[in-house]
Amino acid sequence: MGTLRFLNAGESHGPALTAIIEGLPSNLRISSEFINRELSRRQSGYGRGGRMKIEKDRVEILSGVRFGYTLGSPVTLMVRNKDWENWTDIMAVEGQPTEKKEITNPRPGHADLPGGIKYGFHDLRNVLERASARETTTRVAVGAVCKQLLEDIGIRIGSYVVSIGEISLRDRIKDIPLEERFEKAESSEVRTPLPELDQEFKELIDRAREEGESLGGVFEVFAVGVPVGLGSHVHWDRRLDGRIAQAMMSIQAMKGVEIGEGFSLAEMYGSQAHDEIFWDKERGFYHRTNRAGGIEGGITNGEPILVRVGMKPIPTLMRRKSLRSVNIKTKQPFDAAKERSDVTAVPAAAVVGEAMLAIVLAQAVLEKFGNDNWIDIKRRIEEYRAYTREF
Repeated sequence: MGTLRFLNAGESHGPALTAIIEGLPSNLRISSEFINRELSRRQSGYGRGGRMKIEKDRVEILSGVRFGYTLGSPVTLMVRNKDWENWTDIMAVEGQPTEKKEITNPRPGHADLPGGIKYGFHDLRNVLERASARETTTRVAVGAVCKQLLEDIGIRIGSYVVSIGEISLRDRIKDIPLEERFEKAESSEVRTPLPELDQEFKELIDRAREEGESLGGVFEVFAVGVPVGLGSHVHWDRRLDGRIAQAMMSIQAMKGVEIGEGFSLAEMYGSQAHDEIFWDKERGFYHRTNRAGGIEGGITNGEPILVRVGMKPIPTLMRRKSLRSVNIKTKQPFDAAKERSDVTAVPAAAVVGEAMLAIVLAQAVLEKFGNDNWIDIKRRIEEYRAYTREF
């Protein structure tokens, strides 16, 4: 088929999470150590809950790689759930439940109620186990594989947190180069480009924890070194900005996506909104501004891709009086269930955003340049980059 794609499977408290990647070219160098670093980054960030203390995610590569290089056949990744040992009865694949532990109280803001109605479940654990953001573990693992492909051709991806709750740094970081924002965020407990302000964020998170509350926020994901010409204008589903937006919105709890300046462009005159075009003998065509976020007409224009994503507060709260809901069997009102949860997961969500951007860009690269032998593909990419400079 010539298309990079992946499927993942597994429940939050099941034995393991798995992913199968199809369409990777042969002869691509893959490092499990690189994947494990990305998995560790997903588990970091001030405000995470107790699950992160239990799970120390490590990948097992089960197929498609030999002596560190892809074979061109499907690559299978697996991450075991350490917490499975405490859930073997509740989440058993076969047999009968040993004790009645149905969940019949749907939580507002979760997939519990619509998922239960759609699939005919009166035990809502059948929904929440798969709807859980634990599923993003394998997305990050797949994204790490795609990052290794992209970095081998000079495309680098990073992210950082712009805001948590009421505290926003958007205006304060606008003059910091993208890669510097990322480098600084890697030393921040809340993954912001201004680590010196970590204490301010931590105090906000601590207050929310004491009140049994949760916090959302905004993060930005970027890619630099992206060639002109990925994506296409010829069909709606080939437009790269649309594919990126869908990928970001597929992450649990995401509620808004902007490419480049996004919604603020709607408030400008046309003369203020668009990126003027220039030409230089060494660089070829380029722009001095990047309000479009690196994509015009659904196609990359050679500038950095910049994506801004808004995450809602996590709906599972620890307040004494929580959000109101209704039991699906008795139809009686109740205060929504309180379970182990994060106060905020915006720093971790940014890492998942990196993975999703990497997956979409790797797909676009292989669609344009082929997906058989990575050695040949890299040669074609080098020739194409020379062509775009001379165009």
